[in-house]
Amino acid sequence: MGRHLKEGNPSESQSPAGDPEHPQKCPPVVTDIVTLNCPSLNVLAAESFIEQSIAFIMEDVVKKATDVTEKVCEWRSPEQLKELLDLELTDEGESEPKILQHCRDAIRYSVKTTHPRFFNQLYAGMEPYSMVASFITEALKPSLYTYEVAPVFTLIEEAVLRKMMEMIGWEEGGDGIFNAGGSMSNMYAVNLARYHHYPHIKELGLSAAPRLVIFTSRECHYSISKAAALLGVGTKNVYVVPSDNRGKMISSALEEQIKTAISEGAVPFMVNATAGTTVLGAFDPIEEIADICEKYNLWLHVDACWGGAALMSKKHKHLLKGIHRANSVAWNPHKMLMACLQCSAFLIRDKTRLLQRCHSARASYLFQQDKFYDVSYDTGDKSVQCSRKPDAFKFWLMWKALGTRELEQRVDRALAMARYLAQEVEKREGFRLLMDPEYANVCFWYIPPSLRNLSDGPEFWKKLHTVAPVIKERMMKKGSMMVGYQPHGDKANFFRMIIISPQVSRQDMDFVLDEIHNLGKDL
Repeated sequence: MGRHLKEGNPSESQSPAGDPEHPQKCPPVVTDIVTLNCPSLNVLAAESFIEQSIAFIMEDVVKKATDVTEKVCEWRSPEQLKELLDLELTDEGESEPKILQHCRDAIRYSVKTTHPRFFNQLYAGMEPYSMVASFITEALKPSLYTYEVAPVFTLIEEAVLRKMMEMIGWEEGGDGIFNAGGSMSNMYAVNLARYHHYPHIKELGLSAAPRLVIFTSRECHYSISKAAALLGVGTKNVYVVPSDNRGKMISSALEEQIKTAISEGAVPFMVNATAGTTVLGAFDPIEEIADICEKYNLWLHVDACWGGAALMSKKHKHLLKGIHRANSVAWNPHKMLMACLQCSAFLIRDKTRLLQRCHSARASYLFQQDKFYDVSYDTGDKSVQCSRKPDAFKFWLMWKALGTRELEQRVDRALAMARYLAQEVEKREGFRLLMDPEYANVCFWYIPPSLRNLSDGPEFWKKLHTVAPVIKERMMKKGSMMVGYQPHGDKANFFRMIIISPQVSRQDMDFVLDEIHNLGKDL
């Protein structure tokens, strides 16, 4: 393949008009034993390869991977997969047929997350408009640090962020940036909150800081602890606030923890509230937490990576009541709203260029102040990254195609489907609901016939704990569907169904319960 794309005649250069069909003869120019006359890439061969690739991407990824009769995955162990895939990199390039086969193998043995029966993660389904946007940005290869190299995508990001702020309820706007995932958004929040309270830390470092403390619920995403470790706050300075039996932060316990930290001589600076927890789909009481943050002058960050989509729904936006009072919000359109990965926004209510001041390094080779256009559109100095993908385009194009109303209907349908599944779980013998779902997370146990006559004692839960892992193994090896499981606190392993895609029907919900029973009835 490498040889094919490099083929060219080194004794010819293109005509003055740049027409490769009518080459002009000229003496070869050689530097360091390298001929420089002609491009070293055979563009026609490259185009042919791309066209062939697109054809089987359409067939094997877009069509087959969204067909309910196809497998969700074709499972192989790491050892088996190493044997099947030619993973070694060699000095010489391989032939085009071999490269195309590598592509087909990568598709064949990958999990089809766009399949209607993929319920394993907080993302799922095929979104055609966002997928095309991904193709376009990969083909164009822009980087979103300056307007001069990404003019279209700079303006699109600004427009999308502005609309998302409107959905949050920030009537006067704010600031924000798309970045490489929700974990990164939460890390931005910690860094920005610290800079807001102690801006001199940027130059003087941690030696100039008191012992700073973050507060978050025990149901929060693990990226909060990672952010504390990465930024030097320290994981022991992340105070974990108890949650109620539905997974919501207990606001009275938050205030007690703040008082405790102050009495210890520590300095509270930030509270992380979660809108849509990873396992239970719980929403912290943002309004109550905001009152406490105002009382103690703390930065309020809302991790709405999963639950932010509820803001699109008139019926369900009450779940995030009070979010307009947050100082910052993380929201991932690649989750419930189905934009292609990654598509993650970090938004702040501040309009004083706090994001820029916190992260600016003023690289003179990128951010010259004497450019011929308005340099306020050079957004790269707000980011901790240099190169940055135009991920907002993937959300913008699908939003343009579908409109806010269709996005709202998708959210409403997903949550209605979750309620249907919960009702079916409650009706069926051998299934037990962990709790009524508040969002699109449906958590339940499957109890095989051999355990149904046991009382709910330690022996029962010990045996039940082993059931979900075996069923998961069997469904993966069969390829019929993918559903996640996990323990939670003192609770035995249970299944966690995540419902997102409009491809999913009531029949798929029924299939999941039937399949779990068929895979586990002998346990």
